[in-house]
Amino acid sequence: MSEVKISAEPRTAFGKGGARRTRRAGLVPAVLYGHGAAPKHIALPAREFAAAIRHGGVNTVFEIVVDGDTTLALPKAIQRDPIKDTFDHIDLIIVKRGEKVTVDVPVVLTGEAERGTLVGIEHDRISIVAEALHLPESLEVSIEGLAAGSHVTAGDIKLPKGTELAVAEDLLVAVINAAPDRRGARGRHRRGRRCRGARRRGRRSRVVRLLRRNFYGPCWGSAWAITI
Repeated sequence: MSEVKISAEPRTAFGKGGARRTRRAGLVPAVLYGHGAAPKHIALPAREFAAAIRHGGVNTVFEIVVDGDTTLALPKAIQRDPIKDTFDHIDLIIVKRGEKVTVDVPVVLTGEAERGTLVGIEHDRISIVAEALHLPESLEVSIEGLAAGSHVTAGDIKLPKGTELAVAEDLLVAVINAAPDRRGARGRHRRGRRCRGARRRGRRSRVVRLLRRNFYGPCWGSAWAITI
């Protein structure tokens, strides 16, 4: 994965009010830190940052230019507005060329398991250790032809050269389960409906008998007798 060059500007307005003004100007408040450097508060162009994340994922390495100085950085924490789907704040950690970092990477299942099975996802991301400038966007693992009862672990994933797992190899990623018998379920559903209908009819018949006994009383055929 190659780094994305992006120009930023120093940020002097802080607090909620300052952050709102920054976002209204089309920028995202961010802080740049790491490797013993003092935290640097900056503002990134929102559209450029969003485009880079959409294209390369959250593990995109940025070449950030501030006042002529260039720094390599990796998003450490991204805060989003869940309603507007915009970025509220970004924490960026400084990285060096050749340095190895630990990141979470999406796991993509390829192929199809046997017919009549359901695939249960246990972990859709796993932690790996890799060089900062060679982070994979995702990791693929095949479930082609797997039968019910099979499972996929982190150790089954083929890692790119220079990449190591940061989790146990037996970490469960996916489980192949047998799909439920729909015909049996439909039959049980119909039988259940018939039983419920019979119970309702039984309750109605008891209510009718009680009403007849209570309303008719000794006055069979009288004007106030109610026929159910």
